[in-house]
Amino acid sequence: MAKRDFYEVLGIARGASADEIKKAYRTKAKELHPDRNADNPKAEAQFKEVNEAYETLKDPDKKAAYDRFGHAAFEGGMGGPRGGPGFGGGDFASAFSNVFDDLFGDFMGGGGRQRATRGSDLRYNLRITLEDAFRGLQKKITVPGSVGCDACSGTGAVGGAEPATCPTCSGMGKVRAQQGFFTVERTCPTCGGMGQIIKNPCKSCGGAGRVERERALSVNIPAGVETGTRIRLAGEGEAGLRGGPPGDLYIFIEVADHPLFERDGMTLFCRVPVSMATAALGGEIEVPTIDGGRSRVKVPEGSQSGKQMRLRGKGMPGLRGGGQGDLLIELAVETPVNLTTRQKELLREFEELSEENNPEGSSFFRKVKSFWDGMKG
Repeated sequence: MAKRDFYEVLGIARGASADEIKKAYRTKAKELHPDRNADNPKAEAQFKEVNEAYETLKDPDKKAAYDRFGHAAFEGGMGGPRGGPGFGGGDFASAFSNVFDDLFGDFMGGGGRQRATRGSDLRYNLRITLEDAFRGLQKKITVPGSVGCDACSGTGAVGGAEPATCPTCSGMGKVRAQQGFFTVERTCPTCGGMGQIIKNPCKSCGGAGRVERERALSVNIPAGVETGTRIRLAGEGEAGLRGGPPGDLYIFIEVADHPLFERDGMTLFCRVPVSMATAALGGEIEVPTIDGGRSRVKVPEGSQSGKQMRLRGKGMPGLRGGGQGDLLIELAVETPVNLTTRQKELLREFEELSEENNPEGSSFFRKVKSFWDGMKG
């Protein structure tokens, strides 16, 4: 099945700004997250599709390449997942490197592919709590992938010997054959386009110069990270082929939903229930803060549901020292339930005496009466 257009995946126009792309990604990622769609077998695939689209369009260089060439810009470089759940391979630079080499290699004297190939980049999806995002943390992760072979020092040959020049193509990586009036150039069948051969391949890696092995890494997660934050660990991707440089490891952060707080950038929201009596008479309530503490908040007399009160500096920290956000407390006035006979009597008495104590209700019903009178006329 052909890949969908990345702009279509995120539901945005081609001229969308970086902020519009980020906003669309957040909406789609929240909507399609597998944890929220346990009964939808397609949710995980759609979630990965959204992540892939965002990873491309948020990077100016990748976006420019995609706008010009479409999905063909990344064929052979930004491949599908590798290394199991949580990982994705990708080498954007090598995709263009191979095209450049094929087109201009003979003119530049290169002739064929590079002898040592850079390793692929890896992606690791890391889910953390909101508290972790508030404090920051050191997180140990296990990364499956390829590492340089110790037995051959990454050369692919026994004892670390250097590969020999391919006798078939003389190191060019390609061979030419005359067919009538045409000269046809093909990849060398002996060396597979590498231009070199290993006469005595290393038994540990089979001549590749790298082996599959899990690695334990410690990742520093700074305070203030959000879902979609990307952390790059240079040189921690897959090992290069035959001694080539390693790729990079990209950690993509996902901050889990919190049972008490909702987040919008550096601002936190907390919905706090208050009794009808406290809302009417005013008082104080105790509210939680993300650092595990408590704050006392004054409830003004006559407060209505939805009223917000701001606690400055009690929100999330900005990434890399960008200040501190606020915590917004939103009141939810509760209607009492399971009333006793006496409580009902008191409320009925209160209702009879409170005609002038409900300004919003009085205003509404005056408008209703005016509307009905107008309809009769």
